[in-house]
Amino acid sequence: MNFTLKQIGTIHTPYKNSAPYQPVDTGEDVFFLELFDGYSEGLQDLSMFSYMYLLYYAHRVTQKADMVVSPPWAGGKEVGVFASRSPVRPNPIGLSVVQVKSVAENRVYSSGLDVFDGTPLLDIKPYIKDLDDKPEANYGWLSDLDDMEHLTLHIRGIPHEH
Repeated sequence: MNFTLKQIGTIHTPYKNSAPYQPVDTGEDVFFLELFDGYSEGLQDLSMFSYMYLLYYAHRVTQKADMVVSPPWAGGKEVGVFASRSPVRPNPIGLSVVQVKSVAENRVYSSGLDVFDGTPLLDIKPYIKDLDDKPEANYGWLSDLDDMEHLTLHIRGIPHEH
């Protein structure tokens, strides 16, 4: 089956040639979504939420997806691509949860994102506290890695010394 997705806008970040592996919010950089004509009405009441999901097309991924990958921070461990957060996937669709800072006309200002400037935006969904927060969630295979404390810093996007 073939199908087409519509780009609803563009994600703007300070990252032109290099982006972090996880969202980092320094408070100094400006991150925003700019929706195309005809979509800004859909932003009504989004500002009432603290966080949102962003779905985007990872348009700068050019590698062919392998079904087994070795995440760069996993010490050589190999896992299935569907058990990873690798951007190199059969469908390079990205997902981020970011803070909604403000909404103005066709723009949504957010906390830090780990995408390149100009990334095509596919969808926005509100993050709803008790619906989306799963307290019983675990770390899966990540729990088996040697330095989980260090890895947790990467997962949370906390700058640190390697």
